[in-house]
Amino acid sequence: MIKYDCREAADPDQDKTEKWRDLIGAAFRARENSYSPYSRFRVGAALLCETGEIYTGCNIENRAYGPTNCAERTAFFKAVSEGKRSFSAIAIVGGETEPVWCYPCGVCRQVMAEFCSPDEFLIVCARSADEYRIFTLKELLPEMF
Repeated sequence: MIKYDCREAADPDQDKTEKWRDLIGAAFRARENSYSPYSRFRVGAALLCETGEIYTGCNIENRAYGPTNCAERTAFFKAVSEGKRSFSAIAIVGGETEPVWCYPCGVCRQVMAEFCSPDEFLIVCARSADEYRIFTLKELLPEMF
């Protein structure tokens, strides 16, 4: 778990850029722990709590496929199991060898909807610390239940 307090920076724009770089960097580090012997597609995620704490996760595959867990859900389940319930953003990175644009699956989006405000929770999909796209949960899951 990493602690990041965005109130420490003097320049708000610099703060946002550094916040995303930190979050993306944590996702890349989590990706290194991916257990993906079947797809070889390694994914890492870094979940930012409202408190500034970051919980990371990687994808964990299983030959039966059904028990496979995505990086995003791993990060959420770690945070929730530690008592966290308020989240502001998640960064996601993935790819076999080189990073590609990687978006959360429908199940992960629904897990996000369980805990996050659709209009406020941000999903940061990144290929590098400087190349990323930011979406609200509502943009990626407009008709959640």
